[in-house]
Amino acid sequence: MQFFGGSEISPSPPTLTVSGNNAHMMYVFNRNGVCLLYREWNRPLHTLNAQQDHKLMFGLLFSLKSLTAKMDPTSAERGNLGVPQLPGQGCSFHSFRTNTYKLSFMESPSGIKIILITHPKTGDLRESLKHIYNLYVEYVMKNPLYTPGTPIRSDLFNTTLDQYVRSIA
Repeated sequence: MQFFGGSEISPSPPTLTVSGNNAHMMYVFNRNGVCLLYREWNRPLHTLNAQQDHKLMFGLLFSLKSLTAKMDPTSAERGNLGVPQLPGQGCSFHSFRTNTYKLSFMESPSGIKIILITHPKTGDLRESLKHIYNLYVEYVMKNPLYTPGTPIRSDLFNTTLDQYVRSIA
């Protein structure tokens, strides 16, 4: 962050290193804002407890979705700012980048939201997020022991997810 010609005051982004160190965190939320999965690979600083972190991330997503729908230059039906929209309704965002991280986002038609936080120089991850959603469907939703809406506790899913994320990031 710079202030009117001042010097850089925030920490510099992490250096791009070997594959696997570029993915920082991943969240999976259901349509009601319940965090079904939180994974960490490379998060050097913890500033909030887990519950606050999840609420803050879901609130950010809700606000960004609402803002992008309100600012849509192609739609006359804008609704009120802050009114929830159905998945796929209106325009939506896919990612944003800061000087220290990139947030990539995908929402499925069923309302599952997948957020992947990576190094800021990471490219487009839309196809990777779709693949992660397919892993979720295959290893979690098709599991007869899984109760929808509960946290994901599948070792097979976690292992497969870790291997895939290390290969892309």
